Amino acid sequence: MKILGKLAFLLLLGGICCQNNRNAKAGGKSTKKSDENQEDDVHQSLPVVDLTPEVAGSTGSSGSSRGTGGTTEAAREGIAGARAAGQQTDDMRLHFLKNNQVTCNDGTVAGFYLKEFRGSRRWLLFLEGGWCCHSKDTCDSRYQNIPRLMSSSEWPQTKRGTGILSSQAQENPHWHNANIVFIPYCSSDVWSGMGVAPTPPPRPRQGREKDRNRNTNATEYTFMGSLIIREVIKDLIPKGIKQAKVVMLSGTSAGGTGVLLNIERVASQLEQLGAEAQVRGLVDSGWFLESKQPRSPNCPETISCSPEDAIKIGLRLWNGVVPDRCRQLYKRGEEWQCFFGHKLYSTLTSPLFVVQWLFDEEQLRVENIYMGGQSLSEEQWQYIQNLGRELKSSLRDVTAVFAPSCLSHTVITKSNWMSFQVKGTSLPRALHCWDRSLEATRNNRTPAKGCPFHLVDTCQWPQCNPTCPALVDQATQQELTLLQMLVAMGLDLQKLGLDPEGDTEALTSMVSNGG
Repeated sequence: MKILGKLAFLLLLGGICCQNNRNAKAGGKSTKKSDENQEDDVHQSLPVVDLTPEVAGSTGSSGSSRGTGGTTEAAREGIAGARAAGQQTDDMRLHFLKNNQVTCNDGTVAGFYLKEFRGSRRWLLFLEGGWCCHSKDTCDSRYQNIPRLMSSSEWPQTKRGTGILSSQAQENPHWHNANIVFIPYCSSDVWSGMGVAPTPPPRPRQGREKDRNRNTNATEYTFMGSLIIREVIKDLIPKGIKQAKVVMLSGTSAGGTGVLLNIERVASQLEQLGAEAQVRGLVDSGWFLESKQPRSPNCPETISCSPEDAIKIGLRLWNGVVPDRCRQLYKRGEEWQCFFGHKLYSTLTSPLFVVQWLFDEEQLRVENIYMGGQSLSEEQWQYIQNLGRELKSSLRDVTAVFAPSCLSHTVITKSNWMSFQVKGTSLPRALHCWDRSLEATRNNRTPAKGCPFHLVDTCQWPQCNPTCPALVDQATQQELTLLQMLVAMGLDLQKLGLDPEGDTEALTSMVSNGG
């Protein structure tokens, strides 16, 4: 018996030694793989090594483990060490699409940044903004001046999320523990393109023959914005998006418009994959209005084009698509109208939250109005006031909205996004109220009262909301009140009916710098 006992002891000891050797080799392979990921990722997205315990919402391990003994404790220390060495980061990591036929404008493979939160069934997908190009000349200029919006060749390997993309609870109280996906904008097509391959310029054609050739792409660029979104979702299947409970497609500026154009398509794709997720949209500063100024129909440069003219021309170049239900409302050639939220919104079935400054700086820019610039005419000041009223009117029937009476552009990715309020409610709070209402409706419960998410400022003047971002003089970089800025831009306050000794109520709303 003693001999058998010693033999059993030796076998047990040998098994432990072999297991430790295997663990050491596995650890070496894991480290090597981590070192090689940066190079391998140029060709395809590799799975991230999961060194986190599979516990929903866990950020670390604590307490005792039953029946584990010293071997499990050593393994736990090894995991902790590996995490400290390679994964202790809040950064999103770059993954190139597995389908390398879906590309940026210049033919480089498109991709996405991902920050996983193990155990979470909430996904936040973000579409970057950056307007568009709509001709060979405008695209050449864009490629020369802002190449990162047309090519993935210079994208960094990691990206730090801010605002609603932050993984820090103090900056992002309700979405920090979601799986966060940042999709860089490199298609220049307002996320609408379906990828007509570049072709040589066609010979001159006439009449109907010319119209038949209207979708020919005579540039050397490809436009695949909508396809990029589709491929990103495919690549997220191994990461668990099919098991998602909520998928929120969000975006700023052109990315916000991209949400309007693609949310129904994303919902359909996930449904076809068998996912039971509720797909929602978050549109930040992508709710544009048509221009009021007459323009040249050719508008050779992007800055001289009204939004609708750029889209009309661009749709043919991009082979752009719009949601089916909206497209059916308009005759052929009028599909561009579906790029405008106030015309598209009523046709959407997915829940949508709209964030829109009532005096959006980009909307003003297309009218050649630059607050803090050199001058401002009385007509331009009148346009600014009318813009606030028209935007407010266009948002009247939107169920979930956050619209401060401020001069700014985009908000959800700003680190200070929690500081802006409408009627005493911050944007993160309004989004949380909307979230709770949707969950209650989904579960046949009555939504909670006193948790608002339709928030539109009622004051009439720009910057009348005391939480507005401060105005900055472009020449001096000094913060100014609206009244100071109007004077600095050459307006006669008395002619505008803003006599400092007269309209006290109007002036009171204009002397705050919002910050």
